Formats: sequence, C-alpha cells, structure tokens
Amino acid sequence: MLNNYQRLIELANSVFETKNDPHQLDVNEEVIERLAAIHPSCLSEFDEGNGPVSWVLIFPTTVYLRDEFLNNEITEKELFDLTEIGIKYDAIYLCSALILEEYRKKGIAKQLTLNAIINIQKEHKITSLFYWAFTEEGRWAAESIAKTAGLKLLEKVI
Repeated sequence: MLNNYQRLIELANSVFETKNDPHQLDVNEEVIERLAAIHPSCLSEFDEGNGPVSWVLIFPTTVYLRDEFLNNEITEKELFDLTEIGIKYDAIYLCSALILEEYRKKGIAKQLTLNAIINIQKEHKITSLFYWAFTEEGRWAAESIAKTAGLKLLEKVI
C-alpha cells in the first residue's frame, strides 16, 4: 500500500504528465529551492500526521510574463525560469493543487492557496491570478479562489 506522499506523486504524474512534456514545470529539488527563493509561500502542504494529503504550488511573477504565458509566447517552464528573484511581483500563477481523493471538497487546497496568496500580498501588490486548467475541478478551484481573494482571474487557453 502506498503512503500519502507516494500517492500524491502518482496523482501529479497522472494529471500533469510532466515527464512527457518539457514545456511544463517538472518539480524537483532545484525547482523547490528556487521557489523558496522567489517566495517562501510558493509551496504549501497539508498533513494530518500520516504524510501530506495536499500540495499547492503557486508563484508570483510579473504581469508582463503573465501576458506572454497566456498568449502562448512562453511555456510554463519559461515562465518559471524567467521570473526573477528579488523583484516586485504583481501577478500570481496558480500552478498546481493536488489533493488525495478522500480529502477533496473540504476546502483544504483552497485554504492553503488563500493563505499563500495573503502571505505574498504582504510584500507585493498583486493585481491578478492566472492559471492553466488541466481538470474541470482545477477550473472551479481557481474561480473560487479568485472570487474569495477579490482578484482578477485569467486562464491560459491553448
């Protein structure tokens, strides 16, 4: 039987298939270190004591890079790579939210994301959120988060 950590890894691989798409952000130790340098709230997890049941990855960037990404001028990986460390950010990319099935629809991922947004807003004037939906649930979550946060929401369309 897989533990929660292994189940989340399997879920990430099945939903995003980053190993087969070089344009997506493939999260590894180097990416995790860079996310922490961009802002400590980029990665969040919820753990009830038996390992994580939810992971959320968001990162602040600029409106300029947001628009290039939304217009399909740069890839997700390029969005991440081009986001400079230590500058003023004005947009947040809702990159991914993973939650084990038995914990869904309890507001866990939404609360993790909102807490991260609030922490980032303490240092940066965020004007919008943006996302690239892989599932209908992802689309609903992004809409709910944006509404609660009172921020404009933009979606990447391929």
